[in-house]
Amino acid sequence: MLLAGGAALSLLPPARALAQSGKADEVVPLWPGAIPGDRHTVIKPSIEERSRDPQHPDRWVRGVARPTLTVKRAAKPNGAAVLLMPGGGYGFLSYDNEGLEQAAWLNARGVTAFILQYRLPGEGWDQRALVPLQDAQRAMRLIRAGAARYGIDRTRIAVLGFSAGGHLAGSLATRHAEATYAPVDSADTQSARPDYAGLIYPVVSLEAPFTHGGSRDALLGPDAAPALRHAASVETRVTADTPLIFLAHAADDDLVPVANSIAMFSALKAQARPAELHVFEAGGHGFGVRLPKTRPAAEWPALFMAFGASKGIFPA
Repeated sequence: MLLAGGAALSLLPPARALAQSGKADEVVPLWPGAIPGDRHTVIKPSIEERSRDPQHPDRWVRGVARPTLTVKRAAKPNGAAVLLMPGGGYGFLSYDNEGLEQAAWLNARGVTAFILQYRLPGEGWDQRALVPLQDAQRAMRLIRAGAARYGIDRTRIAVLGFSAGGHLAGSLATRHAEATYAPVDSADTQSARPDYAGLIYPVVSLEAPFTHGGSRDALLGPDAAPALRHAASVETRVTADTPLIFLAHAADDDLVPVANSIAMFSALKAQARPAELHVFEAGGHGFGVRLPKTRPAAEWPALFMAFGASKGIFPA
């Protein structure tokens, strides 16, 4: 089922995902005025429902004309926060599998979650290669600027990205200080550097033989120059300022090869950066938190939390 038009986007977040207080989740526009790279193209929001089970929706969001943060508060917050970046090959956002469901398990552990609906580069923006990173930087700065209001510690803010969202999370972790847009208000004085980054079955390289060509072409365009592909490859941007990184991948991922995570881990170790890599024998791609508990890869959320706790991001 495909729902088109502005009414479709209003379905997110759905009624069933209301906060425990009975109030709807807070939705924060990233840009109070003009959006960077706006060509004034008409972008129509749409949602494609991929699931036949109404109890387990699996919606793909396209047409992000105005990017937002959806705030998901924990019943018993512990001060930590995670910025969630759903995947979708830079052509859609897997909102339930890699957004709402991730926020639910984070909230259950006392972590405040922020789901980022970032712009899709092929939908009509100038400087398409920078569009998602602009939104990611702005989102992190808004979260940090609003730390007191959200009840979080501005030194314990992580980012967690999946597939192409993992590429975006990795780009934020390695390019947080890059000037991708002109400052618009006082929030832009805040650092965009995450304190911790989780990259789950991520797209990393955009130039290696094992790259995910769909994500590369959606972000950069199909005929991007080699220099641009190199610059957008996360493993080439690791420095001594890159934050703590966690990587999880299945060896049988036939969409985004595990070589992406291995390349990232190697680059981190070459720079002596703290990092942890988990490669599971099976799990495929896009498993989110949906794997049966009998599958070893289902343990990745606990491992992500444990590594973060060992570094002071989450409570022990």
